[in-house]
Amino acid sequence: MKKENNGAPVRQRIVILDALLGFALLGIILANFPEFSLWTFQSENVQQAMDTAAGDNTVKWLLSLLVDGKFYFIFSILFGIGFSIILENATRRGASGMRIFYRRMGVLAAIGLLHMMLLWSGDILLLYALMGMLLPLFRRCSDRGLLGWAVFFLLLPVGIDLLRDLSDRTLPQYLYSAWWKSAAMMGISEENFGTWLRDAESYREVFAFLVQGSVERMWEFVSGNRYFKVLGLFLIGYYIGRRRLYLWASKESTPDARQLKTVFFISAIIGIPASFLYAYAHTGAHYYDLCVFSVLYVVSVYPTGLMYITGLALLYRHFPHNRLWSALAYPGRMALTNYLSQTVCGMLLFYGIGLGMGADIGLWPTEVLAIIVFLFQICFSALWLHLFQFGPLEWVWRMLTYSKRFPLKKQ
Repeated sequence: MKKENNGAPVRQRIVILDALLGFALLGIILANFPEFSLWTFQSENVQQAMDTAAGDNTVKWLLSLLVDGKFYFIFSILFGIGFSIILENATRRGASGMRIFYRRMGVLAAIGLLHMMLLWSGDILLLYALMGMLLPLFRRCSDRGLLGWAVFFLLLPVGIDLLRDLSDRTLPQYLYSAWWKSAAMMGISEENFGTWLRDAESYREVFAFLVQGSVERMWEFVSGNRYFKVLGLFLIGYYIGRRRLYLWASKESTPDARQLKTVFFISAIIGIPASFLYAYAHTGAHYYDLCVFSVLYVVSVYPTGLMYITGLALLYRHFPHNRLWSALAYPGRMALTNYLSQTVCGMLLFYGIGLGMGADIGLWPTEVLAIIVFLFQICFSALWLHLFQFGPLEWVWRMLTYSKRFPLKKQ
């Protein structure tokens, strides 16, 4: 294995993992841009009054069917795999390695907090860093124990939502009230919520929205049981990384693809029909108890996300030299930079401090812009990585982790 200048091991790039990260970034921008464009914040009447409403309704249904939760699943699994590799290296180095691991998570938490408070309250990095810090607690678990804990945390939200259905007052309701109180303190109400960022003439107004948005984000984490889901997915990723199952995507590593095909077909048989039910429940005026919707989420999102991962792995086995993999791998190698730059692009396109296109643009034009931004990220990432060793934020993250300057330009 290659060594860094400070003696720390550097893993060889695994193309399929980078490509899957790039694929996840595509899904994430498709999922997040409707919020940046403020379309999500508009009332049903406003959405249906738009000229693009017919196409928007179709795209909304497709997003519920193919995107919602699925790419967050992939992103979380891949982070778990990455953490497992980092943690494995840290364990091999002993106490100093664990200090580096926690420092790496601490830097990521700081980046996530700054992202949430200064750019976009929909940040996921802070939660990822905090849940990543818990992974060392499971490093002595057996493989069966890891999977057992993962299943426990992934199914726990179903039980919690059942209790909520039976309760008159729950923690998410208190946080919901605290969110709207904080919004009122900033002068934000239900009437101007959907247009505040479009009408913002200064960053000060954007920051006011972000302050109340951070409270909203806490409500979303709790109401959606997001911390349990992330930890469960990290543990699955940790299991995959520890067993090196991602090598199944390489023809040189396994004699055949039967394992991948089995997982793919089982996931598809469960996930596809359940995803249609989820889309039906999510897009229409169909009201279900929290527990029922939570079950729908489990049986649709997780199997479909696994179907995407194994399906791409099978394609990679059969067509390892296709240009698609390098196109996806470029942004995947700069996942942190590209995730945060998607926020910057969204702000510049849709907020009043930028072009101010938000609130007046339909869903399908929003998604066209999202795809254009992602294509730009592919080109930019390819050019950047031709000249430099790391993405710009990956470089900063590495230097803060090791307290050492690394050369950025390729030698």
